[in-house]
Amino acid sequence: MRHYKTMKLTSIAFMAALAAGTMGWSRGAQARHLYVIASNPTYANIVKYVGGSLVKVDYVTKGDEDPHFVRPKPSFAVKLSKADAFVGTGLDLELWAPSLIDRSMNSKLRQGQVGYIAVYDGIHLLEIPTSKSRAQGGVHLFGNPHIYTSPMNTKMIARNIAIGLCKVDPDDCSGFKQGARRLNHRIDVAMFGPKLLKLFGSGTLTRLTVKGRLIPFLRSHKYRGQSLIALLGGWGKKALPLWGQELVTYHKNWIYFTTTFGLKVIREVEPKPAIPPSPQSIRSLINTMGKDRVKVILAANFYDESKVRMICRRVGAVQAIVSYSVRGKPGITNYFKLVDHWIKTLLRAYKRAGVIQ
Repeated sequence: MRHYKTMKLTSIAFMAALAAGTMGWSRGAQARHLYVIASNPTYANIVKYVGGSLVKVDYVTKGDEDPHFVRPKPSFAVKLSKADAFVGTGLDLELWAPSLIDRSMNSKLRQGQVGYIAVYDGIHLLEIPTSKSRAQGGVHLFGNPHIYTSPMNTKMIARNIAIGLCKVDPDDCSGFKQGARRLNHRIDVAMFGPKLLKLFGSGTLTRLTVKGRLIPFLRSHKYRGQSLIALLGGWGKKALPLWGQELVTYHKNWIYFTTTFGLKVIREVEPKPAIPPSPQSIRSLINTMGKDRVKVILAANFYDESKVRMICRRVGAVQAIVSYSVRGKPGITNYFKLVDHWIKTLLRAYKRAGVIQ
C-alpha cells in the first residue's frame, strides 16, 4: 500500500523523502507520540500546550505569511503523509488545505474523518455576511475566521483540539484534557489577573468579555466600596488605555481582538476584503481618517507596509505593524508573547500619536 501511494505522487521531492525515511513521525512501541500538523504556528503552539510530551507538532504556513494564500508544495505533502491529525480553523480560511491533504494521500486527515480537527466549533462567530456575492471581495461565508486574536476564543480552540486528539488517541485522552484545562486557566490569569478571576470565576468573565461588556461592567459596579476595575489585572489592565480608541486595520482580521479589548475599527485599508487598495480608495481612506482624527493603523507584517506608512504620513498617524502569528517575528515563540506583542505595539502607537499618555 505504501509503495502504491508513493507511485501515485509525481513529486521527486516526495519520493526522495520516502527513500530517506523522512516521512514524518511514526507511532512506535517506545514513543507513543501523535504527529500533528497545524495549519499555522499559532495553532501548533496551542496543540503543544494541550498535548505536551504526548505530541510532536509541525505546521504549514510561516508566522509572517498570509494564512489565506498558501501554494501547496511537495514538502508540505511529505509532512502530512504520515501525520496522525491535521488542525485547522475549519471555516473557509484555509482553502488550500483540502488540495494539500489530497496530495498527501493521507485519507484520515480529510474533513469529516477522525484525523481532521476543526477548532472553530462553539465560538461565537462575528461578521457573518448578509451577501454571499464575490463582488464584495474575499467574503468569508460563515463569518470572520480569524478567531485566535481573542484569548477567549483561544480557550475554546484548546478545548476543541483536546476533543479532537482524544478521538485520534483515546488512551491519552485524560492528558489532553488536562493540558487544555491548564492552558485555559493560564489564559484566564493572563487576561484578568488572579483577584478578579477568584471573585467572579472564568465563566462569568469570559461571557462578559466575548460580548465586549467586561470593562463597562467593572467600571459601573463596586466590591466592598471599591470599583471592580481596580481588581482587574493582566492583559485587561494593560489594555485599558485602548478601550474606546478608534483605528483603521489593513484587513478584516482583528474583530475578535478589538471586541475583546474595546477598540473601534472605523475602516480597513482594503476597500473590500482581499482587494488591494487603489489610489482612489486610499484617497477616500485618508479623507475619512483626517475627518475623524483617527491616528493609528493596525496591520499584520505580511501586508504592504509601504502603503500603510504612506497613509500615516499623509494624515499624521502612526502605524502599528505586528506579527499576526506565533513565530512571525523573532522572540514571539508562544501565544502569550503574541498577545503581549499586540497590546504593547498598539499602546506604543497611540502614545506616539499623542492620543494616550
